[in-house]
Amino acid sequence: MAWFKNRKRPSLNLQSDPRFRKGCGSSATTAEKSSIAKKSSVIIRSAQSATTISRFLSWSALRSWSTSGTFKEWDAELGPQDPLNFQDTKSYKDRVKAHQGKTGRKDAMMIGEGMMNGRRVVLCVFDFSFMGGSMGSVVGEKICRAIDRALEARLPVILVTTSGGARMQEGILSLMQMAKTSAAVAKLGEAKLPFICLLADPTFRGVTASVAMLGDVILAEPKALIGFAGPRVIEQTIKQQLPDQFQRAEFLLEHGMIDMIVERKQLKETLSTLVAHF
Repeated sequence: MAWFKNRKRPSLNLQSDPRFRKGCGSSATTAEKSSIAKKSSVIIRSAQSATTISRFLSWSALRSWSTSGTFKEWDAELGPQDPLNFQDTKSYKDRVKAHQGKTGRKDAMMIGEGMMNGRRVVLCVFDFSFMGGSMGSVVGEKICRAIDRALEARLPVILVTTSGGARMQEGILSLMQMAKTSAAVAKLGEAKLPFICLLADPTFRGVTASVAMLGDVILAEPKALIGFAGPRVIEQTIKQQLPDQFQRAEFLLEHGMIDMIVERKQLKETLSTLVAHF
């Protein structure tokens, strides 16, 4: 049975609401409605141009960071299963199939090895275009496989996160990836191999609460949203208004949660410098 169904929603009589102003609804004339629409469009476009951050593209990162022709992808054929036969408004199998067709990828994680300024590195990059970069069994497994190979060859690992969190369609299996990936990162620490994390917009929930915040050095892109629960949920829970720019990279840097904010055009140079220090 589907979890979500269409339910009859309560009707709202805005005309009788004292807060309802002329020009804001059905009582407005055609000219007033046109004026309101134009003003709203300008406001929305201005807000979008001021706050929109281009999503971090995994292939773009690998092409720009790795020396031309040196990147070799691992385990690209690894795809998700549906052990829970999960279904909400759509079955999990159909949802995965649709995203595979749209992205040309099996899941939301890309791993592999490449050369960065003459140094071999292991790269793990989330793909937000695949189900919001959510972390399921395949994502966790690929991160662990990448770390295992890094341990074997004694290579540094760079992780780029852009994710909405654990994949709800896999239930407890997705939550297990938090512990699984964290344990793998601990092995890198024991082997004294560098683990560098770059938090791109957005990085949230189970990914933030596990592997994303375990880096020896944690970088972030400007204005990236980083957190666990969303700000509206937090405000409703604690009954307090949150500070401006809460959960933005700049706020986290000011409060010691990350080490550095780096513009996208400077990422390759910064990462190469960091890797060279280990």
